[in-house]
This record gives sequence, structure tokens and C-alpha cells, in this order.
Amino acid sequence: MKSKKPRIQRKRLYTASKHRRRKMVSAALTPDLKAKYGIRSMPLRKEDEVVVITGSFSGLEGKVEKIDTQNYRIHVAGASVEKADGTTIFYPIHPSNVMIGKLKLDDKRRKEVIKRKTGAAEVD
Repeated sequence: MKSKKPRIQRKRLYTASKHRRRKMVSAALTPDLKAKYGIRSMPLRKEDEVVVITGSFSGLEGKVEKIDTQNYRIHVAGASVEKADGTTIFYPIHPSNVMIGKLKLDDKRRKEVIKRKTGAAEVD
């Protein structure tokens, strides 16, 4: 974002298009992945393994079950609460509160993104 004004930044956040929202749902990589790939952060995907670093679920490791780009939240397996009627629902977590512990690399486009960012010949 180019503006320093908080009002303009909030407006850009709330009125962002779908392809920009997807990139905004990004999380940092753990230090070992950061050293391995030389990348600081990546957009989150379903089935990435993440570690919750802050909040009431801190320390929890689990897979991303769902990504809510409308509200900029993710749902992690194991981070659930029980409602008054007895049903359990996923607790929405902001992507800035998690770190990616393991990337899902079975998509060739994601491998290409890592290659492009790092300049590496091949990604394993």
C-alpha cells in the first residue's frame, strides 16, 4: 500500500479484489523453512501445516482446513470451540498469528513461485 494514512489503508483492505485478498492471507515461514528456501513468507493454502504463535491456541500445530478471504481468517484443525448448543465450530485465526511449518508442494505453480522468489534451480 502506498498511503501512510490509516483510513486509506483500511479502505484498501476492505475493498480489495479477490486476487489481492488471496495474497493478503499470507503467513511467515518458520526459521528452518526460511533458511531452507530463503523466503520470508508465502500466501497460505489449504492443507499447509501451521503453528499458532499467539492467542488462546498458541503452540497448536495443525493443518489449514479452510481459508476465509472475505474476513481474512483461516481455520486450523484443532482450533475449535464448543457452542452453547453443543456443536463444535472452527475458531477463526488471523494469518499474522500463525507460522507455516510445512508447505504443501504438490502444485507445480507453487513450486514455480518458490523458484522465482529464490532463484533456485529446483524445489524439493
